[in-house]
Amino acid sequence: MDGSDFLQLDPQCVARGARTDWLTARIREAVLGHVLVTGSRLPPTRVLAADLRFSRGTVVEAYRRLTEEGLIEGNARAGTIVVAPALHQPAASGHARHVEERSGSAGIDAPRSRDVIDLAAGLPDLASFPRTAWLRAENEALSTATTRQLGYGKPEGTEELRRELSGWLSRSRGVTAPPDRIIVTAGVTGAVSLLAQVLRANGHTTAAVEDPSAEGSRRILRYWMPHVSPVPVDDDGIDTRSLAESGAHAVLVTPAHQYPTGVVLSPERRRELVAWTRDGENLIIEDDYDAEYRYDRRPVRAVQPLAPDAVAYTASLSKTLAPALRLGWLVPPAHLHRKLVELRWATDLGSPALPQLTLALLLANGTLERHLRVMRTRHRVRRDAAVTAIRASMPALHIGGVAAGLHIVVRLPEQFDDEHVAAEARAEGVIVQPLSRHYAGSGAPGLIINYAGHHPARLQTAISAIARVIAGRTTG
Repeated sequence: MDGSDFLQLDPQCVARGARTDWLTARIREAVLGHVLVTGSRLPPTRVLAADLRFSRGTVVEAYRRLTEEGLIEGNARAGTIVVAPALHQPAASGHARHVEERSGSAGIDAPRSRDVIDLAAGLPDLASFPRTAWLRAENEALSTATTRQLGYGKPEGTEELRRELSGWLSRSRGVTAPPDRIIVTAGVTGAVSLLAQVLRANGHTTAAVEDPSAEGSRRILRYWMPHVSPVPVDDDGIDTRSLAESGAHAVLVTPAHQYPTGVVLSPERRRELVAWTRDGENLIIEDDYDAEYRYDRRPVRAVQPLAPDAVAYTASLSKTLAPALRLGWLVPPAHLHRKLVELRWATDLGSPALPQLTLALLLANGTLERHLRVMRTRHRVRRDAAVTAIRASMPALHIGGVAAGLHIVVRLPEQFDDEHVAAEARAEGVIVQPLSRHYAGSGAPGLIINYAGHHPARLQTAISAIARVIAGRTTG
């Protein structure tokens, strides 16, 4: 579409200070009025600015606002396109049938569709992956790599990445992580798997996990350990008294932002957890889940600095950039390091070197930290939109986990079956995770709503659909 005829825009009577608001409103009206339908391409900012005799910055700002509203999105190949008119139409039974027919099931685990809004937890805003910065760093890493770096590397990871991680973890998380202690892994999953195998080889057969917790964490531990004990979580984090009674020799915890409840391990519980290790006889596996995303609270330091000889600290890029990179790190106690490195060598010789060298450059030049600052601001806007929508449409329900992370927990009345609620929401075109699924046994009903990957308008649409489902069950 040529910018000269775009929407027959006539800016002659628009005051200079009102141009951004005017342009944003005209395009919004065209999208919501279906003058611009899904897939319609907007003119490049430079073309539209020249046609309207506006500064390019005015057009860029208008496009940015519309992107935040979920009406348009930038695509490297297609340019800027309309994505959201259908999201502003009320959900109808015909739409629900269409979703079910395309997916083959109304269940919440059905294949994803363009008609479905996926609020399932576990992913950051993948559309915001810094492709240009990553490619630039990757090209630099490849062009400057020595012949030695292109050969078989160390199973614990490249020296360049371990050196940069050491400084970053110390600055951002207070972690005691000398470069020669760090092991680069295939995400947190790879780190936990390595630890579980070494623990079992050392004769330990029982591990503990928070209850509720991530399903994946429980599965990994159960795969390698004969016995996995669920330990309840309350508003102060994991119940350390129950942990002491579990008979476990290792425990997997998410103290900075417990998954899925979002609670923070209290100072008293931290001291009790460290005391439970008995100077390294027992092991804390600290998954630093979502620690980089905080909005309404002070930073929470890692547990590892309190007992570096009893804590195996692990984190990854899965929520920072993208899980597809399969890059994580493990900072184990010194007495476990050699066995873990040997196991990594015997398993797969270590992680690919090129992504490690690329990440090292992004850490060294500050790109990753700048990206995180941008994403915190973006996620805060989306978090605020989700909270506002939930409080407006479901004011009687308690919400938790809002101060940090990428998701919100909505608690449902005790008589509700959250699996049924999630299934009905799926029929309305919204995928949401039931909270009870994350308990080892029966658990409190609720919904886990991931807001990270969705614009405010899209979140409003999804939460309105969920509210209709809940209202129907309340009055039915």
